[in-house]
Amino acid sequence: MATVVVPAARETLKRNPWPAVVALSVAASIAAMQNTAVVPLLPVLQRELNTSLTAVSWTLTVSLLVGAVSTPLLSRFGDMYGRRRMILGALAFLVAGSVMAAMATSLPWLIVARVLQGSVAALVPLSIGVVRDALPRAQFATGVGVLSATMGFGSGGGMILAGLADGDFHLVFWIIGGFSLAAGIVVAFLVRDAAPPVKGRPDLFGAALLAAWLVALLLGISEGGSWGWTSPGVLGLFGAAVVLAAGWVAVELKVAEPLVDMAMLVHRGTVGATVSSMLLGFSFFTLLTGMSSFAQAPVGFSATTLQVGLYLLPSTLFMLVISLFAGRLMRRLPAASMVATGSLVTGLAALWLIFENDSPWHLYAASSLMGVGLGVGYAALGTMAVEHVDQGKTALASGVNALVRIVGGSTAGAVIAAILAARPGAGGYQWVFGAAAGAGVLAALFAAGFGYLNRGAVTGPVTGPVTGPSAR
Repeated sequence: MATVVVPAARETLKRNPWPAVVALSVAASIAAMQNTAVVPLLPVLQRELNTSLTAVSWTLTVSLLVGAVSTPLLSRFGDMYGRRRMILGALAFLVAGSVMAAMATSLPWLIVARVLQGSVAALVPLSIGVVRDALPRAQFATGVGVLSATMGFGSGGGMILAGLADGDFHLVFWIIGGFSLAAGIVVAFLVRDAAPPVKGRPDLFGAALLAAWLVALLLGISEGGSWGWTSPGVLGLFGAAVVLAAGWVAVELKVAEPLVDMAMLVHRGTVGATVSSMLLGFSFFTLLTGMSSFAQAPVGFSATTLQVGLYLLPSTLFMLVISLFAGRLMRRLPAASMVATGSLVTGLAALWLIFENDSPWHLYAASSLMGVGLGVGYAALGTMAVEHVDQGKTALASGVNALVRIVGGSTAGAVIAAILAARPGAGGYQWVFGAAAGAGVLAALFAAGFGYLNRGAVTGPVTGPVTGPSAR
């Protein structure tokens, strides 16, 4: 009697994939939570660590910056050594960084901890790759929508966590560390790689250049208000950023296996998603950080971190509700339309605070609008990034999209620090909200235009997974 041997990949695909999708979604929400939990803690960290607002803002910026570098790098490692292994490695870094942050007694110590935590940003594109390989053909968009929407819920949850901890940053990071450890254990049991690894060589030099020019750019922006925009230091940083960025582009165009595919950045099927993601990421973090800082400032409401968490509770609740219906929304509405709508609503939330900001109820209203906007927009970003590219390039497209979204978010802290240094007081916050509103509206315009130009031209795996080396 003949014996039939079933390949491991096919056995994986025969399992119910949804427990793994849920596990990855929870892990993605924790990855988002570790960033936003820091936002309402910035005034607390400034006071307890005896440092300036510009300096302490790097506890947020450096995590986003590391995420921008680690996202394409760990995505490539995932292709080479397995996505599951890289996901577990990123979660291990998050646990280690959380424990270190919980024990931090100085700013340098905390920044090193935040560097470790920042690597978990790569979890999102890695998870999209796993979801693409695991889900049946008709459920791919639903899976990506759930993954993206719960990431938005985690972003709001971080603010709530900081509020419930009443500003105790040690407790916040202990809780995040515990959540991360639990998520890692569940992922280890439920998630499997369905596609075999491929050979390759990581672009370490490209990663170093990317980090270098981003640091120079963000440091120049954050210090422009205090050093002077025409000071030798700031001009030198901007000049270094330009030179390093040019060198990075040259390397990426020549290397056989680049960290970031330059062609993918300007590909007709992705350029709208790329620009929209970067602008929405900037709008989100600028609005979130601006609301938290304004609420706690004397020119605002002198709120505690618990009160800030309550002000932002509506955004978390709306993100949670929308995440429950993300699958239905993705089946009925074009991804570009959802991103455009979500970006516009996020921009309107910021616009509201420019004109109405003298009552806590105005913060509740803006928080509600932000939750709706991010819930709808984030649910569709993953699909919008991949639905108009060849099936074999979906992992690459989702990695590039995650990278630019993180780059957009990482500039928010530097821009806010520069604005408030140049315009202290209530007027400065109006400029902050204006920047968030402008970015949200622009993101909506790019998404709408992208959807119009690519209408009816779906070529990506919006209806099914891709397996095998060609999927890489």
